[in-house]
Amino acid sequence: MYYSSGNYEAFARPKKPAGVDTKSAYIVGSGLAALAAACFLVRDGQMKGDRIHILEKEQLPGGACDGYEFPDRGFVMRGGREMDNHFECMWDLFRSIPSIETEGVSVLDEYYWLNKEDPNFSLMRATVNRGEDAHTDKKFALSDKGAMEIMHLFFTPDEELYNKRIDELFDDEVLNSNFWLYWRTMFAFENWHSALEMKLYIKRFIHHIGGLPDFTALRFTKYNQYESMILPMIEYLKSYHVQFHYGVQVVNVEFDITPEKKTAKRIVCLRDGREESIDLSEDDMVYITNGGCVENSSLGSQNRPAEFKPELKEGGGWDMWRKIAAQDPSFGHPDKFCSNPEQSNWMSATVTTLDDKIPPYVQNICKRDPFSGKVVTGGIVTARDSNWLLSWTFNRQPQFRSQPKGQLVGWIYGLFSDKPGNYVKKTMRECTGKEICMEWLYHIGVPEDQIEELAENSANTVPCMMPYITAFFMPREAGDRPAVVPEGAVNFAFLGQFAETVRDTIFTTEYSIRTGMEAVYTLLNIDRGVPEVWGSVYDIRCLLDATVKLRDGKGLTDMNLGLKERIALKEALKKIQGTDIEKLLKEYHVI
Repeated sequence: MYYSSGNYEAFARPKKPAGVDTKSAYIVGSGLAALAAACFLVRDGQMKGDRIHILEKEQLPGGACDGYEFPDRGFVMRGGREMDNHFECMWDLFRSIPSIETEGVSVLDEYYWLNKEDPNFSLMRATVNRGEDAHTDKKFALSDKGAMEIMHLFFTPDEELYNKRIDELFDDEVLNSNFWLYWRTMFAFENWHSALEMKLYIKRFIHHIGGLPDFTALRFTKYNQYESMILPMIEYLKSYHVQFHYGVQVVNVEFDITPEKKTAKRIVCLRDGREESIDLSEDDMVYITNGGCVENSSLGSQNRPAEFKPELKEGGGWDMWRKIAAQDPSFGHPDKFCSNPEQSNWMSATVTTLDDKIPPYVQNICKRDPFSGKVVTGGIVTARDSNWLLSWTFNRQPQFRSQPKGQLVGWIYGLFSDKPGNYVKKTMRECTGKEICMEWLYHIGVPEDQIEELAENSANTVPCMMPYITAFFMPREAGDRPAVVPEGAVNFAFLGQFAETVRDTIFTTEYSIRTGMEAVYTLLNIDRGVPEVWGSVYDIRCLLDATVKLRDGKGLTDMNLGLKERIALKEALKKIQGTDIEKLLKEYHVI
């Protein structure tokens, strides 16, 4: 496997890999990474679909990319997906996945047209005082000291950030700024999360710094991620006769490990409560989704809280990874991520409005007609003064194809599930769906004497507790996640958010799809490059642009410099007069 860039290989079709007709593939899980691996096996590996087996413990595919209507609860989305125009592996895949809505076009075509015609941007990023504009006004509000703290993190070697927390690198100059409000609520970072992961995110999305305050950096699907992304992939795979095995719980993969090579030799699983095993040869490839950010998640309902159930049980995704990791040090260290659920949880809730009483309050904040079918909030709106640090969003409506006309389906989440609410004096994890809705209605400005009645009769709200949703952000070091294909691996690879690949960042759809692509290309030796991570961090134009925008448009001469520094700057600017360097610095408002 190797990386490539440019369009020389982007549209090339690889030759059929040698020996692929005698190989089989077993994929553990059916999340986005697993489905992507199956798609790459079919498209680029040219493997026959009936030799590809997807083993899924649940009765539905999709993993964390869900979106369902439960008859006894209502519409549910545990999370939402924000996409970037430089998700190179993702768009490489979706150009080949047919739309299930429009004949003759791809999912990428559909997505591209949608976001071109209806570009995303937010008109109110944050509120205070129960629905008033917080007037973040697209400003990061960083002092020079705060900007230098971020710059210092950017240039710190990874090795010096191993096992360090964000609040060990940043003080209140950053942590009380608009920058941190935008960042933590958009990406779900907490102060105690990994400083290394924070650095990787800054580097990965340096080209989008200017788009963070109003979400012009983002693109969204038409419907929820299950209907817009997962279902087209399922239909594509079914058309090639890929085999889906639901209700099959993989509890372990056993390996034959020697100094020269590592070989997966057996998959141990439970089917209908009975243990079974699948014996493997070197021609049988295994793609393992290890760990799981939505493991142990639980749903509540309008009148019932979602239980906080952090206890890891035998047969779960974390337990499986622990059994695998015990066999070789190169298979990672799962307990680095799953041992502190109080620091890796947050809660979400799906709210469905049932009549015309709540939508005017949404419209008052987002400044758009939420029933227009176009962008509504343009990303999350954060209640800055919320004890839960509550954020909420309504994407294009309808969010579900089956959604009744006149209803809105939106998403709420809180980063602090253990803090009492401002209106509902209970922790978020103690609240029913109705009570979470009441807290949200309070923060969007509904009069207090109407809050309970509207939450009861004008909305249906389904809470979801996820104890390990940001487990991958826990402080870590090299080796804690296994490489996508560990050194010496003959017939297996790891997939998803707890596999390690270079330069990309977890908690993105791109990361899942990239690991699937790299795994398949490596094990089948596919002679086509995997698109490298977009190189904006090496582009001087992006670096200059981000530096100025991070300082709210202030250039070099606006810095609070001492006398010696001002003299040195003046002399340096004299030396570049009349050069292309001067032109470049002026173009990006550095001078």
